[in-house]
Amino acid sequence: MDPSNASSEPATELATLLFENKELAMILTTSIAVLIGCIVVFFWRRSGGQKSRSFEPPKPLIVKELEPEIDDGKKKVTIFFGTQTGTAEGFAKAMADEAKARYDKAAFRVVDLDDYAAEDEEYEEKLKKETLVLFFLATYGDGEPTDNAARFYKWFTEGKERGEWLQNLQYGVFGLGNRQYEHFNKVAKEVDDALVEQGAKRLVPVGLGDDDQCIEDDFSAWRELVWPELDNLLRDEDDATGASTPYTAAVLEYRVVYHDPIDTPALEKSLSSANGNAVIDAQHPCRANVALRRELHTPESDRSCIHLEFDIAGTGLAYETGDHVGVYCENLTETVDEALNLLGVPPETYFSVHTDKEDGTPMTGGSLPPPFPPCTLRTALFKYADLLSSPKKSALLALAAHASDPNEADRLRYLASPTGKDEYAQWVVASQRSLLEVMAEFPSAKPPIGVFFAGVSPRLQPRFYSISSSPRMAPSRIHVTCALVYGETPTGRIHRGVCSTWMKNATPLDESDQCSWAPIFVRQSNFKLPADSKVPIIMIGPGTGLAPFRGFLQERLALKEAGVELGPSILFFGCRNRRMDFIYEDELNNFAKAGAVSELLVAFSREGPTKEYVQHKMLEKASDIWKIISEGGYVYVCGDAKGMARDVHRTLHTIVQEQGSLDSSKTESLVKNLQMNGRYLRDVW
Repeated sequence: MDPSNASSEPATELATLLFENKELAMILTTSIAVLIGCIVVFFWRRSGGQKSRSFEPPKPLIVKELEPEIDDGKKKVTIFFGTQTGTAEGFAKAMADEAKARYDKAAFRVVDLDDYAAEDEEYEEKLKKETLVLFFLATYGDGEPTDNAARFYKWFTEGKERGEWLQNLQYGVFGLGNRQYEHFNKVAKEVDDALVEQGAKRLVPVGLGDDDQCIEDDFSAWRELVWPELDNLLRDEDDATGASTPYTAAVLEYRVVYHDPIDTPALEKSLSSANGNAVIDAQHPCRANVALRRELHTPESDRSCIHLEFDIAGTGLAYETGDHVGVYCENLTETVDEALNLLGVPPETYFSVHTDKEDGTPMTGGSLPPPFPPCTLRTALFKYADLLSSPKKSALLALAAHASDPNEADRLRYLASPTGKDEYAQWVVASQRSLLEVMAEFPSAKPPIGVFFAGVSPRLQPRFYSISSSPRMAPSRIHVTCALVYGETPTGRIHRGVCSTWMKNATPLDESDQCSWAPIFVRQSNFKLPADSKVPIIMIGPGTGLAPFRGFLQERLALKEAGVELGPSILFFGCRNRRMDFIYEDELNNFAKAGAVSELLVAFSREGPTKEYVQHKMLEKASDIWKIISEGGYVYVCGDAKGMARDVHRTLHTIVQEQGSLDSSKTESLVKNLQMNGRYLRDVW
């Protein structure tokens, strides 16, 4: 007899019995459900303890769908934001909160530009229905839009053929940028120009926020220009002029739920595993182990540059040559210990933060940043709190609200006030005082956890690095080339870069099974080699600006070894001294010998009697550079935007003007066309 058949007979009989007696089946099903429920309640009560409330994890982040508009007779105002670090979003929400208090007969909604339309065609359809909009648009990198605004920006600024189709639209634009960069607030300026060209009416001049100084002051000044315009549009004649009472922005605060830490290790372990999402991005990074780490400078150097490799095998993460990797790192232990001492809260306090009230209604008008997963206070300070940046004025006001010493509270409010503008600029910004330094100066300010993470400490942002490898050579590794950030601030504090210090201290897999790891993701870039490998190229990248070109040369070597014909190429690299910081020297020489690069030119700024930089080497090769440009070649620049990239740009301008025998206007036009056509590309920071 077949034993498998024998074992299945009782089960078959039971199934037949239940099928024929539905009442018995219902009784059994109900009994089992009640039993399971009792067991769950028993263990929940047992683990919860008296001090713990029911576990209430933050609601998962999902793809946002805009709420359908309700025709309630109110005038509609849409506030868009394009943000990279959250500042533009914060300003947009702050504007909406105050506007709601000022104009009760209008309806305001804050919209992420990426969520506004699923397809490009929807942008036009939806914008036609808008009558009053405000834009908060950040510019980053080499005049690029933020990730969430990139699709809209491309669609809108390339739409001049649409004509004046926005004649029913009135608008204002506030830009967020940094005046140290060449393309200061380029995105805001271009969107402002495009709106006028397409028929919209500008309410106020475009606001040019400068993060190099105090961008909050710039926002406040622009906002004060907007209110009179909105008064004219949103108030009836019988309304009182101006706000009935002065508006005071609420101090942001999460609702905090404290939990029994009995299950902390298991929960935090689950949060450290792969993200489980089909898409890996800034909101859903994946865990990657540090496979290898090595110092690139010689022992003679007083500085440090790290080569680090993330293992991405089996993660689902992929990259292309020229892309960027975003790395979420952790604060140093000494930094976290200092924060714990200043907050005066036990480090193992286990909690979760929430953006809604217990009844499910939103808190503070929806201005709170997204919550992070439940964890201990120590973990939250390690992973989520930006403790070393200078505090914003809103953070000073939040500290003032929780300072027990009246003198300290007054002093904090003064620094955050318009009358204290100059002192804030000097004492906080110019002195590069960190949040922790400021808190140490005002020891009576003890914000509760919900206030600290919502309104005092910004969220620790990912650091971006140009990937220094090619998937043709390293398909399961992402290589990073990182210079250590280390130096003394005006106050005497030694500033250690959060991510670069983490990388320098990382334990690689080839040294220990308990290796370091980080949540990472890839951000696509337009910094790509020409599709036709025979097109000549010029690469200019001193220091760690070499990173993407190392990937380029790996790619070219792989193509050459596969029998593909390569066009001419020149690499301009610069460092201080060949005995100290000539990073990847052997590799570069091997690339030259193998034909991956036609000519390698290195400028050493600390070897001879005079300093020599890459732009000096460029002038020596002026005729070759002009020949490559004239033959349809590409020019790539990577590195420091504030110094090197500007000098290289001026040098390129000089070469084009002199070698092409052009006047200044025609030279400017030619260089701009190179940029517009994607033949002059810059990866700068």
